[in-house]
Order: sequence, then C-alpha cells, then structure tokens
Amino acid sequence: MPPAFLKGRQKLPIEALLAHFTQLANATSREVLLQGLVHSAADLTQCELCQLYLLDSSHTDLWLCGEWQDGILLPREIASLPSDYNDEQLLQYALCQNRPLYISELTGSLYNTAFLPESRTAWRSLLCVPLQKRNEQVGGLLLLASRQPNDLEPWSSLLGSLGACALGHLNLLQRLYARTSESRPKDQPAPIASGYGLIGDSPSMRSLYQLIGKVLHNPVSVLITGETGTGKELVARAIHDSGFRRSRPFVVQNCASLPENLLESELFGYRKGAFTGANSDRKGLFDAADTGTLFLDEIGDMPLPLQAKLLRVLQEGEVRPLGSTETHKVDVRIIAATHRNLRALVDEGRFREDLYYRLSSFPIELPPLRERGEDILRLARHFADKACALLQRENSQWSDAALAHLAGYPFPGNVRELKSLVERAVLLAEGGELLPEHFNLNTSAASDPTASEPQGTSLRERMDALERNLLLQFLRKNNGNQTLTARELELPRRTLLYRMERLNISSADV
Repeated sequence: MPPAFLKGRQKLPIEALLAHFTQLANATSREVLLQGLVHSAADLTQCELCQLYLLDSSHTDLWLCGEWQDGILLPREIASLPSDYNDEQLLQYALCQNRPLYISELTGSLYNTAFLPESRTAWRSLLCVPLQKRNEQVGGLLLLASRQPNDLEPWSSLLGSLGACALGHLNLLQRLYARTSESRPKDQPAPIASGYGLIGDSPSMRSLYQLIGKVLHNPVSVLITGETGTGKELVARAIHDSGFRRSRPFVVQNCASLPENLLESELFGYRKGAFTGANSDRKGLFDAADTGTLFLDEIGDMPLPLQAKLLRVLQEGEVRPLGSTETHKVDVRIIAATHRNLRALVDEGRFREDLYYRLSSFPIELPPLRERGEDILRLARHFADKACALLQRENSQWSDAALAHLAGYPFPGNVRELKSLVERAVLLAEGGELLPEHFNLNTSAASDPTASEPQGTSLRERMDALERNLLLQFLRKNNGNQTLTARELELPRRTLLYRMERLNISSADV
C-alpha cells in the first residue's frame, strides 16, 4: 500500500525521498538549509514556484527567507510582510488555522494573490503548508504554486514533515552558531548567499540583485554600465543563465576588438562572393545567438554605420548579411555594456541618439569596488581560495595587516585588479599566510591622481588635512566610538582604522 501522499500519482522511490531529507540534515549553514528546503519542495511537487516564510521570535512578522522559481534560486532583499497580513489573506488563513490550504484553480478566483511574483503565464494551482516547531507552534509557511493544473493537496503531509525537519535542524544550527560566534575572528565575514553567481552582500549589490530579478523574464534590451573591471560580462551572463533563455546560446562580442568591416561580417554574416575571400556563406553572431542572448561589450566603440544596422535588428528583428538583398528574422535578446558615458557620446555626435534610447530601456549601473565596503574582503577570500585550489594548496591565512591593507585601497581597476593582486599574493606567500608585502598596491598613484605632477603641489596635503579634520569631527561627536563613527560615515570599521593610522590620528587627538 503506497503512502497517502503518493496515491493518484506516479510513485517516487523511497531513496529519492530519503535523499531530500538527508540533504537537509547535512546542511551546515542557515542559507544552505533554507535554500535546500525550497529546492526540495519544488523538485518533489514539480512546481515552478516555492517560497519559504518564517515567523520571527515574537510571531508577528513573517519573513520571506527563500524562493525557488523556474529552477533558479532567487536571492531577495530580506523583508517582512505586514504583521496583519491584510493583503495576504491566504497566508493568514494557513498560519492562523494551522492547516494546509489548497486551491486547485486560481484563475478567476476572488482571492488576492498579489504576493505571488509576476509571471508571463498566470499561476493556476496553490498550496500553503504551515510548518510546525517541536512545541507544535507554527514557525513558518511553505508556499507552492504551479502554472499548470497540479494536484498538490496530497503533498501537504510530506511537505509539512520536510519543513518540520528543516526547522528542527535550523534551531540546532542557530544554537551552535550562538556558541561559536564569540570565537569567530572579528575580521571574518559571516557566510552569505551569493546572488545569481555573483559575490557580495553590500547595499549596492543587493540593489543590483533586485534589478537583475526584474529583468530575468522580461525580453527588453539591457544596458550595463560601470567602470572597467566591475564585472559587466558576469552580470550579463547571470541575466542569461537565470532567465527564460538560459537553455539557449549566449554569444559574446567585444565591439572594440575588430575593425568596422570585420565586425560587420562577424555580426551579420555574409554570402558567398560578398568580398574577396568569401568563398562560402557564413552565418553571423546574430544567427548564432538566435533564440538566445547576444552580449555586445564596449558598445560605445561601435562605428556609426554599424549602429544603424544594429538599430534595425532591435526594432524589426531582421538581419541582412553582407552581399545579400534579403533579410531574415532572428529572435535575439541584446545585452550591451560600456564603460563610456553614452549620453556624452550622443551629445558629441559619436553615438546614435535613437540607438541610445533603444538600448537604455533598462539600464543597470555596476558599483565600483571602492563603494562595496566589506565585499572587498569577501571577494579577496574567494579569489584566494580559488587560487589555492588551482595550485593544490591549503587555503591561505590572512593577516590582520593584509586585510587592513586591502580595505583602505581604492582599487581603480575594481574587481579585476583585486583578483590579479590576490592571485599574485598567493603565489608569493610561500608560508601560507598573506601579508601586506605580498600585495603590490600602487598606493601613491591610486590615492593621488596628481602623482605624475611635480611633488611641490599641495593638493594631496590639503585633501589629507580635510579628511583628517572630518574624521576627528565625527570621532569627537561619538566620544571616540569607532564603530558609530564608521557607521555614520558609511565605511567599514577596518577602513576607518586604516585611514586613522594613515592620517596619524590617535585616541589622544579625539
């Protein structure tokens, strides 16, 4: 006799069920545990959406702590729903009644489902399962939704057990973390969940994750801007890999790497005899990226004649190869990137205004590394661990001085520069500990743009004096409390300490 939750559907091997429970039991962090729960629930029920809500200790605020949609884990800005749940009556019912709620057909229903994420196809089936703690109190809610008719009701018992198992394990992890948090090195960041394969938990990166989430399932063109080395191609690939075209081609072309004629034939293809050496037909990158994504890097360097042809592709979805009199349709999503100011290029007549507005329908500006706070140290540790793995070494240890050395550096080359510096330092650190002397930081050039000018100029001295006075002002305002001062200045505390040392500020000066 099969279990009740398997009646009327294809039987699942017991080994598959045990695998999901084992995966949760083996989780070693809160993030991995909660991500594993939404993944397992979505996988078992074959639902396109699974959300996990947890109640706080006062049982008033309901927090969205995990979301799995269309096979992708969606990192979100952690936020709570209103304590009265006025706009989430379905969630309120499942929580207050402590019983599962199943709706087989949402289409045309009177229930408010605004809490569900926007979807190109309407949500059809919904299941809300309350999750109980050891004391039989409700600790959260597991929500599943499907765009297809899906008999989810038989799954409520199993999902309740799976969620209760996860909450019990979460309680153990929290107690364990409480015991070990005091022994954690103060400079070591807490584990974080990366967003779309990117690393960072600073406010600017959280804002970036939100922008990426808005455009994943939307076919609009995206323009990524930012300084050199901020990871524009990584963001473009993240949008593709997490979006609805993720199973289709992702093609990259740097518009500054080829002269105009070669770039045109590379993008649009050509027909036999179009020019000397064209001995056969050849498809271009637009055809290679058909149904997928074409990433055009350094779009600001594209010649004006090609900009006109690109505009036609964006407007009409048509491509005309070189040497051909006929056009054909392509379905390509364009993601462009540049470190240039396209608005200024438009004003100078070096970039088409109509193409600029067409490309910038959804702009995403990447933050420079110097504005990402503690992300610098997280990225540094990540690059060091990868370099050690490549060299088949034990992970390097970081000295406090090395961390402070990096935290106070402005990184004009952004993430790319940080990666190169860390990889070089790992090679130099034969003893396994990374020290300041292993990092070749050009502090004079980076901190003083006029370093190449005569040394008699006093601009640097005036800037240092201004910064010193500002730091002293805030330190005195906070009675020498460095943590409060760093918070008001929106600086990592380690960066504040580094600048105080560089500017010769001691406790006696405060």
